[in-house]
Amino acid sequence: MADGLVMTSGQRIGVLADAWGGSLAREVALVVGGAALVGAAAQVSVTIPGSPVPVTGQTFAVLLAGTALGSARGVASMLLYVVAGVLGVPWFADGTHGWPSVTAGYLLGFVVAAAVVGRLASAGADRRPWRMFGLMVFGNVVIYAVGVPWLMVAVGMDVPTALLLGLVPFLLGDLLKALLAAGLLPGLRRLVRLP
Repeated sequence: MADGLVMTSGQRIGVLADAWGGSLAREVALVVGGAALVGAAAQVSVTIPGSPVPVTGQTFAVLLAGTALGSARGVASMLLYVVAGVLGVPWFADGTHGWPSVTAGYLLGFVVAAAVVGRLASAGADRRPWRMFGLMVFGNVVIYAVGVPWLMVAVGMDVPTALLLGLVPFLLGDLLKALLAAGLLPGLRRLVRLP
């Protein structure tokens, strides 16, 4: 339980997963579960005409996993997702696998975003709906900060084209996902009676 706030009893409860972690088996289950959640969300995929990047449920799942698992578990989970997908597990968008040269930047952004949102969640950013909303928006910014430049280089696009095809089509969906998460995570914390 590396992430977390120390409570008066000495128990660390900083992120949602701290309520279930502890033993090695539980920690592994949380990491594998986070990767599987992202893999399942990737199958919710819609192709955007002209863009090599589909709209998926991945970013929502990545940011929820990073927030709920915390930084260390979140990074481990996203690394497992990326490495397993590259090695042949068909859980990238549309059941694909292997090294996705065009969208690899987004996958690497998932790892960075999980680290960032996990750390911020362990410091309390997931406690209130408005803070959770800001955390999700910031997590998306991190993903795009890695993914869009990679897309630009991989395909040979200029900056306006990369933004038009690798960012703009996703903004409305990301806003809706952030609103959903703003109600979901703080509510789950209350349900399991975490501070």
